[in-house]
Amino acid sequence: MRQFCIDEKGNEKIVQLYIENYWADDRASLTSLEPSEYNIQAWEDTEMLIISPKDIYELKDNIPAIAQMLRVMDDRHAIALHKRINSMICTTAEMRYREFERKYPHFLQRFPQHFIASYLGITKESLSRLRRQSCFNE
Repeated sequence: MRQFCIDEKGNEKIVQLYIENYWADDRASLTSLEPSEYNIQAWEDTEMLIISPKDIYELKDNIPAIAQMLRVMDDRHAIALHKRINSMICTTAEMRYREFERKYPHFLQRFPQHFIASYLGITKESLSRLRRQSCFNE
């Protein structure tokens, strides 16, 4: 799946990519109970569990293991978000691609190149150039 927003020019900007066993949500929308700024779209056949905010809070209140699991997931999400922000601000497109290639090689096979380019904050052409350079360096 992919989570994306649409900018003022009508361009899709991918915020997150998901595969099996990933938790796709918008925490701000869940917490504020306001409509999400994002769209979430399945790219492959997907089975989803959809749960209402009321039900998730009820589960957290009544099942300590669920509350603990959600705390751990929130912590991991916060760490990943900080790393993503740092990467987008402090690294080059090439560094972002190399890190993505190292951490998520399976994503390269499962998502179209324009999704990956958008996620990395680069053009499709830049991604193609980086991929060619990667092939030459192997």
